[in-house]
Amino acid sequence: MTSTDSAPKAPAKDPWDLPDVAGLVVGVLGGTGPQGKGLAYRLARAGQKVIIGSRAAERAQAAAEEIGHGVEGADNAEASRRSDIVIVAVPWEGHGKTLETLREELAGKLVVDCVNPLGFDKKGAYALKPEEGSAAEQAAALLPDSRVTAAFHHLSAVLLQDPEVDQIDTDVMVLGEERADVEIVQALAGRIPGMRGIFSGRLRNAHQVESLVANLISVNRRYKAHAGLRVTDV
Repeated sequence: MTSTDSAPKAPAKDPWDLPDVAGLVVGVLGGTGPQGKGLAYRLARAGQKVIIGSRAAERAQAAAEEIGHGVEGADNAEASRRSDIVIVAVPWEGHGKTLETLREELAGKLVVDCVNPLGFDKKGAYALKPEEGSAAEQAAALLPDSRVTAAFHHLSAVLLQDPEVDQIDTDVMVLGEERADVEIVQALAGRIPGMRGIFSGRLRNAHQVESLVANLISVNRRYKAHAGLRVTDV
């Protein structure tokens, strides 16, 4: 028996031992839309430095002034360059084109895709299946030099933007290829009171997470609610 055979194994890492992300700058592309603006507000209110990105810098700056809490506004390229983590909250219709134009600015960045590819007809919302498998996988294909994760899909924009709501009791499913990247996003979600970030698999499993929003829209319409998700027993 060699010395390495007899050496004690290191204890398993506590899955709730997450990094300190308080000093990271967060960019939100699509930050003038309801979801992006809501996420920017919640993260800034929790003390995170946030830069809103938009195709037009003026629109981003106007939204940033509306939010307050030190949020800044810039065009998408500048917001991407100045941020450590970039949340993609653009409409699905502009998802691919937006990311294609920002490949250089997003190189080396941790990208968090929260886009839900959905269609709507008179029966309600339904999931679309992108050629790459999911919005997150499309992002990974278009951004080969970025570290792409997926999270923040199931949040109510209404609750996010409501200043009377002090905490949002929901879990955030986080997907990604590298544990360290996933844990950064989990920790970022945990900065918002009431939220937990839960590891939920690799990017190949993003489609069903993105698709579940269609079900939540049906729940909200039937029950006049702003439903979220809780993962039990973890």
